[in-house]
Amino acid sequence: MEYYLGIDVGSVSTNLVLMSEDEEVRQDVYLRTAGQPLRAVQQGLLEIAQQQDDDLQISGVGTTGSGREIAGVFVGADVIKNEITAHAIGAIKLIPDVRTVLEIGGQDSKIIILNDGVVVDFAMNTVCAAGTGSFLDRQASRLGVDIEDFGRLALQTDNSVRIAGRCAVFAESDMIHKQQIGHSNPAIVKGCCDALVRNYLNNVGKGKDIRPPIVFQGGVACNEGMIAAFEEELGCEVFVPEYNKVMGAIGSALLAKEDMQHEPRPTSFRGFGLHSMDYNTDNFECEDCPNRCEILEIYIDGDLAARWGGRCDRWDRTDTVSVEEKAVGADN
Repeated sequence: MEYYLGIDVGSVSTNLVLMSEDEEVRQDVYLRTAGQPLRAVQQGLLEIAQQQDDDLQISGVGTTGSGREIAGVFVGADVIKNEITAHAIGAIKLIPDVRTVLEIGGQDSKIIILNDGVVVDFAMNTVCAAGTGSFLDRQASRLGVDIEDFGRLALQTDNSVRIAGRCAVFAESDMIHKQQIGHSNPAIVKGCCDALVRNYLNNVGKGKDIRPPIVFQGGVACNEGMIAAFEEELGCEVFVPEYNKVMGAIGSALLAKEDMQHEPRPTSFRGFGLHSMDYNTDNFECEDCPNRCEILEIYIDGDLAARWGGRCDRWDRTDTVSVEEKAVGADN
């Protein structure tokens, strides 16, 4: 059986999905990026390699997320797509007639509006942390609550404390004030979830034609309090996929499969051996024209593997020789 690999590299998490040719998720990996996206990709490849057969055949690889370009040249991706496209494709796989995708990650949030399986509108928020996973993590830590229990705490009360949620700084100050005047933690947490949903809908979702079926994905979709707050505010059911935290990676794997079957060719994937190889990055400024582009380079085991970043293709280079082929060459 052939398999496809999807990789979603974000600022907070790096996710990998191994998908079979019949579009079943064989394995998913969710890792913290921790400021080192390529290290996270290497760890993800190692975890997949450790749990799969040695003769696993990868027929295509796709990357997405804010780190999709560097991850793509590092692993030898066949398809590099933006996260709007990847998340939309992942949601359509779950619910073919989906109309709205709510996605909240660690550092940003987005909304995608679809009509007959086609993206017709979208918006992203990358300016303020309010409403993102990092803000919820911080508040859970401050309240002494595990993030896994944060959402369940909101469901323990019907009393919602009004929290100012339009700014992360103001929201945190308001939560502290509500604690000081005696409100319970469940009421404060419920108020926080309600405030973050209002923030999302008033900013990211402002002016959008939000219609069911609605899919909620991203790490924050694990928060039961946020699910309940969205359903209350929107007045309809909100679906949370089984693999909600890795939907971008699922979309990438599906896009890789579609592209490789549309134009059959050997995959550019460098192989799972990447997990044990050394890499380093470098850059220089091209002085051949007034654009003065910053050219980025990546070296794998000391050899230049890729160069990109210019407005023209003068310096572009992608060496797609697999690590297995390189090892054979070294032996000879």
